[in-house]
Amino acid sequence: MSFWQNFFLFAQDWIVNFSYLGIFLVSLIGTSTILLPFPIYLIIFFSEGLGLNPFLVGIIAGIGSALGEATGYALGYGGRKLLKKKYKKWFRIAEKWFKKNGFVTIFIFALTPLPDDIVGIIGGMTKYEIKKFFLASALGKIILCLLIAYSGHLIVPYFKEFTGMLVW
Repeated sequence: MSFWQNFFLFAQDWIVNFSYLGIFLVSLIGTSTILLPFPIYLIIFFSEGLGLNPFLVGIIAGIGSALGEATGYALGYGGRKLLKKKYKKWFRIAEKWFKKNGFVTIFIFALTPLPDDIVGIIGGMTKYEIKKFFLASALGKIILCLLIAYSGHLIVPYFKEFTGMLVW
Protein backbone atom coordinates (compact mmCIF):
# COMPACT_ATOMS: atom_id res chain seq x y z
CA MET A 1 0.00 0.00 0.00
CA SER A 2 1.33 3.45 -0.88
CA PHE A 3 2.10 6.24 1.56
CA TRP A 4 -0.93 8.24 0.32
CA GLN A 5 -3.29 5.30 0.72
CA ASN A 6 -2.02 4.76 4.26
CA PHE A 7 -2.48 8.45 5.08
CA PHE A 8 -5.98 8.46 3.63
CA LEU A 9 -6.94 5.38 5.66
CA PHE A 10 -5.35 6.89 8.78
CA ALA A 11 -7.27 10.15 8.23
CA GLN A 12 -10.50 8.30 7.54
CA ASP A 13 -10.08 6.32 10.75
CA TRP A 14 -9.48 9.48 12.79
CA ILE A 15 -12.52 11.20 11.30
CA VAL A 16 -14.76 8.16 11.82
CA ASN A 17 -13.61 7.87 15.46
CA PHE A 18 -13.23 11.53 16.39
CA SER A 19 -15.63 13.29 13.97
CA TYR A 20 -14.93 17.05 13.88
CA LEU A 21 -11.88 16.74 16.13
CA GLY A 22 -10.54 14.25 13.57
CA ILE A 23 -11.15 16.78 10.76
CA PHE A 24 -9.25 19.40 12.78
CA LEU A 25 -6.30 17.10 13.53
CA VAL A 26 -6.02 15.77 9.98
CA SER A 27 -6.09 19.34 8.63
CA LEU A 28 -3.50 20.49 11.15
CA ILE A 29 -1.15 17.58 10.44
CA GLY A 30 -1.72 17.69 6.70
CA THR A 31 -0.75 21.34 6.38
CA SER A 32 2.06 21.32 8.91
CA THR A 33 4.35 19.56 6.48
CA ILE A 34 6.66 21.81 4.51
CA LEU A 35 6.38 21.44 0.72
CA LEU A 36 4.92 17.92 0.98
CA PRO A 37 1.23 17.98 0.08
CA PHE A 38 -1.23 15.71 1.84
CA PRO A 39 -4.66 15.00 0.34
CA ILE A 40 -6.61 16.82 3.06
CA TYR A 41 -8.88 18.45 0.51
CA LEU A 42 -10.06 15.05 -0.72
CA ILE A 43 -10.85 14.14 2.86
CA ILE A 44 -12.78 17.37 3.36
CA PHE A 45 -14.64 16.82 0.07
CA PHE A 46 -15.68 13.27 0.98
CA SER A 47 -16.58 14.07 4.61
CA GLU A 48 -20.18 14.21 3.33
CA GLY A 49 -20.06 10.41 3.31
CA LEU A 50 -19.88 10.48 7.10
CA GLY A 51 -22.87 12.78 7.43
CA LEU A 52 -20.80 15.67 8.79
CA ASN A 53 -22.14 19.21 8.47
CA PRO A 54 -20.24 20.91 5.60
CA PHE A 55 -20.29 24.29 7.33
CA LEU A 56 -18.66 22.92 10.47
CA VAL A 57 -16.22 20.84 8.41
CA GLY A 58 -15.18 23.95 6.44
CA ILE A 59 -14.69 26.11 9.52
CA ILE A 60 -12.88 23.47 11.57
CA ALA A 61 -10.68 22.27 8.68
CA GLY A 62 -9.86 25.89 7.79
CA ILE A 63 -8.73 26.71 11.32
CA GLY A 64 -6.73 23.47 11.57
CA SER A 65 -5.12 24.17 8.20
CA ALA A 66 -4.20 27.73 9.16
CA LEU A 67 -2.61 26.53 12.40
CA GLY A 68 -0.67 23.90 10.45
CA GLU A 69 0.74 26.60 8.16
CA ALA A 70 2.41 28.15 11.21
CA THR A 71 5.19 25.56 10.84
CA GLY A 72 6.37 27.33 7.68
CA TYR A 73 6.24 30.64 9.50
CA ALA A 74 8.28 29.19 12.38
CA LEU A 75 10.83 27.76 9.96
CA GLY A 76 11.27 31.15 8.28
CA TYR A 77 11.45 32.94 11.61
CA GLY A 78 14.05 30.50 12.93
CA GLY A 79 16.17 30.69 9.80
CA ARG A 80 15.90 34.46 9.49
CA LYS A 81 19.51 35.32 10.36
CA LEU A 82 20.98 32.69 8.07
CA LEU A 83 18.72 33.63 5.14
CA LYS A 84 19.26 37.35 5.69
CA LYS A 85 23.04 36.92 5.45
CA LYS A 86 22.96 34.63 2.46
CA TYR A 87 20.28 36.41 0.39
CA LYS A 88 20.54 40.10 1.36
CA LYS A 89 19.07 41.55 -1.84
CA TRP A 90 16.24 39.03 -2.06
CA PHE A 91 15.53 39.44 1.66
CA ARG A 92 15.11 43.22 1.32
CA ILE A 93 12.71 42.77 -1.60
CA ALA A 94 10.64 40.22 0.35
CA GLU A 95 10.56 42.44 3.43
CA LYS A 96 9.41 45.44 1.42
CA TRP A 97 6.75 43.36 -0.36
CA PHE A 98 5.40 41.92 2.89
CA LYS A 99 5.19 45.33 4.56
CA LYS A 100 3.02 46.56 1.71
CA ASN A 101 1.18 43.42 0.50
CA GLY A 102 1.64 40.74 3.17
CA PHE A 103 -1.97 40.26 4.26
CA VAL A 104 -3.36 40.03 0.73
CA THR A 105 -0.53 37.75 -0.41
CA ILE A 106 -1.04 35.36 2.51
CA PHE A 107 -4.82 35.38 1.99
CA ILE A 108 -4.59 34.64 -1.75
CA PHE A 109 -2.07 31.83 -1.28
CA ALA A 110 -4.20 30.32 1.52
CA LEU A 111 -7.37 30.57 -0.61
CA THR A 112 -5.88 28.83 -3.63
CA PRO A 113 -3.74 25.78 -4.33
CA LEU A 114 -0.66 28.02 -4.58
CA PRO A 115 2.28 26.89 -2.38
CA ASP A 116 1.45 28.75 0.82
CA ASP A 117 4.28 27.01 2.67
CA ILE A 118 6.66 29.34 0.86
CA VAL A 119 4.61 32.38 1.85
CA GLY A 120 4.65 31.18 5.46
CA ILE A 121 8.43 30.84 5.39
CA ILE A 122 8.79 34.33 3.92
CA GLY A 123 6.31 35.71 6.47
CA GLY A 124 8.35 34.31 9.35
CA MET A 125 11.61 35.34 7.75
CA THR A 126 10.44 38.96 7.44
CA LYS A 127 8.92 38.91 10.94
CA TYR A 128 5.46 39.63 9.53
CA GLU A 129 3.13 40.03 12.50
CA ILE A 130 1.99 36.52 13.54
CA LYS A 131 -1.58 37.64 14.35
CA LYS A 132 -2.00 39.12 10.88
CA PHE A 133 -0.38 36.05 9.34
CA PHE A 134 -2.79 33.71 11.13
CA LEU A 135 -5.84 35.88 10.37
CA ALA A 136 -5.06 36.09 6.64
CA SER A 137 -4.24 32.39 6.49
CA ALA A 138 -7.36 31.41 8.47
CA LEU A 139 -9.67 33.52 6.31
CA GLY A 140 -8.28 32.03 3.11
CA LYS A 141 -8.24 28.45 4.41
CA ILE A 142 -11.76 28.69 5.89
CA ILE A 143 -13.21 29.97 2.61
CA LEU A 144 -11.32 27.29 0.64
CA CYS A 145 -12.40 24.51 2.99
CA LEU A 146 -16.03 25.73 2.98
CA LEU A 147 -16.05 25.65 -0.82
CA ILE A 148 -14.59 22.14 -0.85
CA ALA A 149 -16.91 20.82 1.89
CA TYR A 150 -20.03 22.25 0.21
CA SER A 151 -18.89 20.94 -3.18
CA GLY A 152 -18.63 17.49 -1.63
CA HIS A 153 -22.01 17.97 0.02
CA LEU A 154 -23.54 18.64 -3.40
CA ILE A 155 -21.59 16.13 -5.50
CA VAL A 156 -20.97 13.08 -3.27
CA PRO A 157 -24.65 12.02 -3.14
CA TYR A 158 -24.71 11.94 -6.97
CA PHE A 159 -21.44 10.01 -6.96
CA LYS A 160 -23.05 7.42 -4.73
CA GLU A 161 -26.20 7.34 -6.86
CA PHE A 162 -24.41 6.87 -10.19
CA THR A 163 -21.64 4.52 -9.09
CA GLY A 164 -23.40 2.70 -6.29
CA MET A 165 -20.22 3.14 -4.26
CA LEU A 166 -19.88 4.55 -0.80
CA VAL A 167 -16.84 6.74 -0.40
CA TRP A 168 -16.16 6.03 3.27
